[in-house]
Amino acid sequence: MTQAEERSRDALRAAQLYYLQDLTMDAIAHEMRISRSSVSRLLQHARDVGLVTISISQPDDARGQMAQRIADRFGITAHVVPTPARTSEAERLERTALTAARILAERVESSMTVGVAWGSTLSAVARHVPVKDVHDTHIVQMNGAANVRTSGIPYAGEILTKFGAAWSSSVHQFPVPALFDDPHTKQAMWRERSVRSVLEIQQRVGLFVFGLGSPHADVPSHVYSGDYFDERDRAVIEREGVVGDCATVFYRVDGSSDIRELNARSSGPDLDTVRRIPRRFCVVSSLSKLDGLRGALAAGLITELVVEEALARRLLSVAR
Repeated sequence: MTQAEERSRDALRAAQLYYLQDLTMDAIAHEMRISRSSVSRLLQHARDVGLVTISISQPDDARGQMAQRIADRFGITAHVVPTPARTSEAERLERTALTAARILAERVESSMTVGVAWGSTLSAVARHVPVKDVHDTHIVQMNGAANVRTSGIPYAGEILTKFGAAWSSSVHQFPVPALFDDPHTKQAMWRERSVRSVLEIQQRVGLFVFGLGSPHADVPSHVYSGDYFDERDRAVIEREGVVGDCATVFYRVDGSSDIRELNARSSGPDLDTVRRIPRRFCVVSSLSKLDGLRGALAAGLITELVVEEALARRLLSVAR
């Protein structure tokens, strides 16, 4: 790598930390192990050469190598969120969520229907989503959140409300169980007019925003830490080799999802329906979700990925 290329790489990293993650120049200097004045010069260089305009700009000749390799390997758009090596899982999530929220706001347009799958990651994204002036935009919940102990409405509703408030959007909740006890009950409820009205809005989704649940996540996925599964369900998860879920639809590391004991009861859209949504924006931050991410990519669920740096590196190491 030439000296000019190294300078451009360092300028891009400093700009990401300053503009997308709101770190101070002192914090950036500490993280990059350079002086504060060097950070200032890198930010100026980033502006001078066009890496930064109003927002971070990453043209092909300046994109991070990991993001480019992920994009090439999986045929998606990728954004790698820089994090220092010694960072807690909670901090990785917060940094990834902040970056994802700002990128997501750029994707939202007027007259768009945005589908949201609730969960720990989307809860973090919702806390950081910036205000954007759009009109006739709709936010719809993509899977139910109720279980035997809670309606799920306060938890999922808070997430949706934050997106709706930021974009002055209509919010459409989906007050049904995350997992039905009996698939026949689900089929009957799907015939109810109030439920059909939400399902019809889901069919209009042009941008789907989701995290990936995982039975083995270090920061527990909400669906696995809450009272959503009984012992029989947990046995199925183990027996079937479940590595993750998208809107409480479960899949294996090879992307297959023929797990009828769970998915026939799920309130989330089946994976074929997800794949028909034009834009599918996924946010992942934990190394413990590596297999979940691999499965989601194998299933073709993602068109745009915001991923934390250590996880991106590990993904590429196993995807050769």
